[in-house]
Amino acid sequence: MKTFRLSIAFIVIYLAIAPQAKADSHSRIATESSVSPEDADKAEALTRRLEEIKAIDKNAMNRSEKRQLRKEVKVIERELKNLNDGVYLSVGAIIIIILLLILLV
Repeated sequence: MKTFRLSIAFIVIYLAIAPQAKADSHSRIATESSVSPEDADKAEALTRRLEEIKAIDKNAMNRSEKRQLRKEVKVIERELKNLNDGVYLSVGAIIIIILLLILLV
């Protein structure tokens, strides 16, 4: 009886989630985080600076200038990553969590 109920629950969940997971397999769900206007402005300025660095002609630069630019890019990317500090769950992870909840309950 328990396995029958479990298999029915699995089939219902599979039929409800499988088409959705196939349609948007690359989508991600992010937790809501309150982003202050200052952080949004800072992130926009940092992304503009990254675009400026990408547009620079690096052939005319010497080795030390290129190294400084690489360091600056790494620092900017770290800052952007810290600003976007959210938890992301893929569709597959959500399916696994739901299945574990069903199996353990």
